[in-house]
Amino acid sequence: MAHIPVLLTEALDALAVRPDGVYVDGTFGRGGHSRGLLARLGATGRLIALDRDPSAIAAGQAITDERFTLVHARFAELADVLDELDVTAVDGVLLDIGVSSPQLDDAERGMSFRQDAPLDMRMDTSRGETVAQWLARADEADIREVIRDYGEERFASAIAKAIVARREERGPLATTAELADLVAGAVKTREPGKDPATRTFQALRIFINAELEELQQALEASLSVLQPGGRLVVISFHSLEDRIVKQ
Repeated sequence: MAHIPVLLTEALDALAVRPDGVYVDGTFGRGGHSRGLLARLGATGRLIALDRDPSAIAAGQAITDERFTLVHARFAELADVLDELDVTAVDGVLLDIGVSSPQLDDAERGMSFRQDAPLDMRMDTSRGETVAQWLARADEADIREVIRDYGEERFASAIAKAIVARREERGPLATTAELADLVAGAVKTREPGKDPATRTFQALRIFINAELEELQQALEASLSVLQPGGRLVVISFHSLEDRIVKQ
């Protein structure tokens, strides 16, 4: 089944795509927004897409349009990528923030508590530390702060304490199921319709990928490369992202 991008028509309408314009899709994913943009561009238009996820880059090889360039890079590196491509300014930038459904659906990425898998959560699996590696060395105060600040989890102290106790007694957490079970035991009350591990998984994913810092840098980079009258369109999912975008 083809991946259906969120708010496709609304995002493209907000960009007010000019047929001869130059645009950036900072979060290629599985290419839904990029394909929509290409459909609105004329023969002289151009689209540059970025993604930090190697699997997204692999999926993007299916697009052979000469107006399209795909780069393995973080969207915070947008200005540098354009500079390397000798693009001085663009007419619009589209950013779809956060984890994608293909990343959640791929059990081996370790981003979901619904399937047991190695506790990874990296968006770029070619570099950086996994969540399991970080939890194996982080102290209780740092774990508590991450879960509290990035997950807005009121039981962050109890969860951090349980993670460290488990590490000392039986060794570090290695899988998503181990983490989800531990959180379920530490969280005393349940939010209606929400798994108790939801906030902790969100927090650790945001932290390990530096998502909020990346977003801030990407917004600044986008504004620096827009033509006068150009448009920046951002699709955000949760309140932490939304606050940064609105500021």
